Amino acid sequence: MLTLTIPEVGLFALLIALCLSLLQATVPLLGAATRRPLWMAFAEPMAWGQFVFLLVSYASLTASFLLDDFSVDYVARNSNSMLPWYYKFSAVWGGHEGSLLLWILMLIGWTLAVAIFSRKLPSVMVSQVLSVLGMVSVGFLLFIDFSGWPPCKKRKCEDLCDLLAQTGQQVGRITGLEAQCARR
Repeated sequence: MLTLTIPEVGLFALLIALCLSLLQATVPLLGAATRRPLWMAFAEPMAWGQFVFLLVSYASLTASFLLDDFSVDYVARNSNSMLPWYYKFSAVWGGHEGSLLLWILMLIGWTLAVAIFSRKLPSVMVSQVLSVLGMVSVGFLLFIDFSGWPPCKKRKCEDLCDLLAQTGQQVGRITGLEAQCARR
């Protein structure tokens, strides 16, 4: 039951991070333009929020790998149940989607570092810099959310059986999905 909700939590956290990055991209920049200190100070909490929600999203993808949740398409394509835990852990960023998610997490980590360590700089400049970093985050998060991805997209057994048959991969034998597909 728990594995059924982990991918959805990750997707929801990814969408919240997108909303926070939209706010980070616009509100501090408007605050700098109108000289409103509260709007300029809005950038740092948004950077914190993005980092937390992207960390939740990445952790949910990692949990899907470690728990062998093969209902997640990305996990089914990049893992099998016979792998040791450390290979499953590194398989999270082994494919395109996971590496992009890790890259965005690192980008937001650096955004957070800028927000934390630039407190002594003028607030107008900091809000503009964080707003531009928020715009970069918006671009990547829009790409990852709406380009036919995320890895949390579910596949039915029939689709997975067709995928195994078309690509000729031996994942079905290793994970036991071949027997599951034969039963249907």
